[in-house]
Amino acid sequence: MFPHLNERQQRLALAAEARLLGHGGVRAVARAAGVSETTVRKGVFELEGGEDPLPDGRVRRDGGGRKSAEKLDRLLVPALLALVEPDERGIRCRRCGGRPSRCGLWPGS
Repeated sequence: MFPHLNERQQRLALAAEARLLGHGGVRAVARAAGVSETTVRKGVFELEGGEDPLPDGRVRRDGGGRKSAEKLDRLLVPALLALVEPDERGIRCRRCGGRPSRCGLWPGS
């Protein structure tokens, strides 16, 4: 059943087991499940805090996760587009048939 749960559900299930075991339960559950004690501890705090459930379809609270590079630096996309000459964009390479990594025109090739 465990692989079918999302990460939050897994954390809360592990936390419930740890609370049932009492003292040392966090360590025992973490070792048995092969997860970090911090993960189990975070689940225990979530259970004890009585947080409201997340809206349907969400695993993380709003705002969780890494921000896109485009949002962090508004000048990034225009700078990248400026690197590619406007008349070169969309034209297939004759040497490699559209695979620039084969002909050495791609960075790192």
